Amino acid sequence: MLRSMSDLENYAIRATDGTIGHVRDFYFDDEMWVIRYLVVETGTWLSSRKVLISPFAIGQPDWIGKVLPVSITKEQVRNSPDIDTDKPISRQHEMGYLGYYGYPYYWGAGGLWGAGANPSMMLPRAGYAGLEAEQDERRILEVGPDPHDDPDLRSCKAVMNYHIDATDGDIGHVHGMLVDEESWAIRYMIVQTNNWWTDHQVLIEPRSILEVSWLDHTVTVDLTRQAVKDAPPYDE
Repeated sequence: MLRSMSDLENYAIRATDGTIGHVRDFYFDDEMWVIRYLVVETGTWLSSRKVLISPFAIGQPDWIGKVLPVSITKEQVRNSPDIDTDKPISRQHEMGYLGYYGYPYYWGAGGLWGAGANPSMMLPRAGYAGLEAEQDERRILEVGPDPHDDPDLRSCKAVMNYHIDATDGDIGHVHGMLVDEESWAIRYMIVQTNNWWTDHQVLIEPRSILEVSWLDHTVTVDLTRQAVKDAPPYDE
């Protein structure tokens, strides 16, 4: 099922021993268009520090209660590597973070998550025999490009209101994103076309994107205005 990114904001993150904080933003991979981390603002128990939570940790969400349970403790979060969420996240930071929690590296195997389609497929399988076998499996999953290459992680909030350019002119701006609740892939951008039609929202797939200019705050899509007009409408 698809979830609106804006709806997921303010969800509580509940550790095994209490609430960590609330979701404030997301970091997504602008090559695969997959959310790699949730930015969570902790409460007073951790001086309102912002921490990263990986989808690897997230269990079955409580959609009614707006709670995302995670398989980590508050003490683990307290001692986790300090990452400045207001600055770009380097691959070295990611390696330190993933290594601290014992998660595999998600990059380099061609799939959304390693060779799999969702985070759970990368975690050790139940009944997997022996530490050596588990280490062999992890080495396979970690094969990829130079781990010192910086990833292209972007803030979802920062992309909001980016201008959308069709092949024949401006069509509106990014209003939101729809996220697959299992894979954490961004399946659609919600485009507000009020620059062209009044209060009309449509769904555009990331595969239609030709280029994103992070300096000009513009998303260029390989679609004409008419194609956008014919895109599926969004009704929240």
